[in-house]
Amino acid sequence: MSAGETINGVPVSEEQIAAWAAEAEAGYDVDALKKRGRGRPGRGAEPSQVVALRLTAEELAAIDVRAAREGKTRSEVIREALMKFTA
Repeated sequence: MSAGETINGVPVSEEQIAAWAAEAEAGYDVDALKKRGRGRPGRGAEPSQVVALRLTAEELAAIDVRAAREGKTRSEVIREALMKFTA
């Protein structure tokens, strides 16, 4: 790697590259890597879907006020409202 190389803005030394290479050559515990997981934790046994929703500034502000008052997230307030509406 040439002088001044970075990864995500962090300088990378030849020593770091050698350490990464040695780790890779020694092999990885695949089961441990699979358990680590990525992203946000799931809400249940099934994967959730992301749904885009357009709200006005006023609607969003009202949701934020309620969420702050109840100590919840926007998503929690919206999910609760949907559950009440669809019940």
